[in-house]
Amino acid sequence: MKKYFLTAAKTALVLVYLVILAGALVRMTGSGMGCPDWPKCFGYYIPPTEQKELEFTPNKSYDEGQVIIKNEGLLVAKSDFISTTTFSESDWEPYTKHDYAIFNAAHTWIEYINRLFGALAGLACVVTFILAFGYWKENKKIVIYSFLVCVLMGFQAWLGKTVVDSVLNPVKITTHMLAAFLIVALQLYVIYVVSVKNTIRKYDKKFNLTIVVVLLLTVVQVVLGTYVREFIDTVEKSGAPKELWLLKPELTFYFHRSFSIVVFLANLYLLLRNKNLQLGFEKVNWIVRILLFEIISGVIMVYVDFPFGSQTLHLVLATFLFSVQFYLFLESKTKPSK
Repeated sequence: MKKYFLTAAKTALVLVYLVILAGALVRMTGSGMGCPDWPKCFGYYIPPTEQKELEFTPNKSYDEGQVIIKNEGLLVAKSDFISTTTFSESDWEPYTKHDYAIFNAAHTWIEYINRLFGALAGLACVVTFILAFGYWKENKKIVIYSFLVCVLMGFQAWLGKTVVDSVLNPVKITTHMLAAFLIVALQLYVIYVVSVKNTIRKYDKKFNLTIVVVLLLTVVQVVLGTYVREFIDTVEKSGAPKELWLLKPELTFYFHRSFSIVVFLANLYLLLRNKNLQLGFEKVNWIVRILLFEIISGVIMVYVDFPFGSQTLHLVLATFLFSVQFYLFLESKTKPSK
């Protein structure tokens, strides 16, 4: 079991990153309600591709839970039945969790792919947990943390359902993002514990504490970013052109923009301390590079009117930044064996 554990853990981590990327694409394209129900999509395991598939059709076999759009609302089949030539209200009941009833094939399939990646990531995490029992005797933490990842993946799936049911509630979206970061952190931990090797590094308590602060700053910045994104989504839905999205921004935007300076200086301090004391932590260089690209992508969004893909890139870079920072934290708290 040990032989395949690390491969499974890394595969699961990559799939989690793909889920985050897919989620960013969902947000960028406004596809969050592409599937208005959960876990199915318009009542299908494989979603429709055309509007007419969601319209009432005579002499068609309907399954329980299948959805149609009628009179700008969603109706759900009460049980399995074959429709007659005329529509019968007794066969259907209203979908009561929300009143969103718009079909857009592109949005539907983008959201469906997001859910598909989530299912694959969840399966990979379960496989990793099973293989973790190979380490039960020597390090029970590996099994426990692998189990926690599975629990959090289940929580993420449930939270995804509540996000849809709430028609993209901002607080739930932020919680969804933070839970993803926690999953990444736990998965990185089990990978680190299994693959760690003695390297030439110096332990420095102040450096280690600073990384903790830097991680907290990054999380705060990400939370601020989600609220800025919610404001932009609201303005976008009003029909305003891109060049006007930040014409009258909320205070959160200015705080998010200025707070990036604090985040950068804190990470720059890590870089300088690592260099001056020759601590040997190479990942600090990657952190600063990622952060610079992150800041540049933010500047491009503001001053080049949100070019296609810039918002997704911004979020993905933030995820990588957090990941490298957390892995550096794991390295920095480990004292070299004498």
